Amino acid sequence: MPKVSINPIWSVTENGSNVLQPKVLELLSLIYSEGNLAKACKKNNSSYRYSWNLIKEAEKKLNQKLLISTIGKGSELSPLASKLVWAGLRISARLSPMLETLASELETEINHVLSPSFSENLNINASHGYAVERFINLLIDSGHSVERKYVGSREALASLASGSCEIAGFPIPSGDFENIAIKNYLKGINEKTTSFIQIAKRQQGLIVNKSNPKKIYSIKDLIRKDIRFINRQPSSGTYFLLECLLNKNKIKSEEINGFQQGEYTHAAVAAFVASGMADVGLGLETPARNFDLDFIPIASERYFIAFDKKTLNKNKLQKIISIIEDKKFEKTINNLPGYSFSDCGKIQKFDQVFESSS
Repeated sequence: MPKVSINPIWSVTENGSNVLQPKVLELLSLIYSEGNLAKACKKNNSSYRYSWNLIKEAEKKLNQKLLISTIGKGSELSPLASKLVWAGLRISARLSPMLETLASELETEINHVLSPSFSENLNINASHGYAVERFINLLIDSGHSVERKYVGSREALASLASGSCEIAGFPIPSGDFENIAIKNYLKGINEKTTSFIQIAKRQQGLIVNKSNPKKIYSIKDLIRKDIRFINRQPSSGTYFLLECLLNKNKIKSEEINGFQQGEYTHAAVAAFVASGMADVGLGLETPARNFDLDFIPIASERYFIAFDKKTLNKNKLQKIISIIEDKKFEKTINNLPGYSFSDCGKIQKFDQVFESSS
């Protein structure tokens, strides 16, 4: 069956003509990741001369340098080029889950047209995270048909309760905030028929620049006047966790510079900090390490997938179990910074998973 993928492409225009073509932006990103123009050319199999002329043509249109030549170091990105590269990284980080959701929807529609007998997908609504992303990708790689939709935790569980999806993925903070999270997210769930599988433990914390130049160590530091914060969107579990942390520390949201500005992914928060547009964000350790940032652990979470045993057929359930029981999945989760597969993988009832709430 055909697979659909959607990748963001952007350009810069002036008076209707391209000032920066996608090829130039792609080349600048490769120079950033590879270290210099020669390695970037080798990476995308282009000639040095062609790439150099492409850069020079763009510089002429912009009347600004994109590469700066330094003796002994070769050509490095100019401040403008660095801004463009980080803009591209933020675009990708911000849009990836939404584009994956759209691609999944389109793939299902196309396959139904091409093959009227096309079997139904396993329908998953989940709060975006690295464990559930790996889980879904392993299902697809194993030949299973999946229709994914990345949404907030509350929306995912509401979809499961209404029968709009078969699997809901969501995190629950451990410790002090577990009970309030359960009441907030699981109030529409049928406790008698819903089963849960914990697929990961993960750390949430403060994402800060390398070496932590602003000396940010706790939630209380967010109210400092010299600190710029980047938040998550209100429907996210991270936003909910932050509200709990603020209440515990008796901090008002309006005291935080940047509280009202939210990003849709953990990666976008990390990219925002790495690009210098914020000093700190609350998120997962994996994107912090991916962007070479520092991470201060604040809270632990358990990430679950939930399903109604009355509506999920045995064949689909067996597919899920086979992926989770595979040592490849356990290794994948344990290799994610800030993640652990410890005490995961068992099918449990509500009162087994959330003993303090039963």
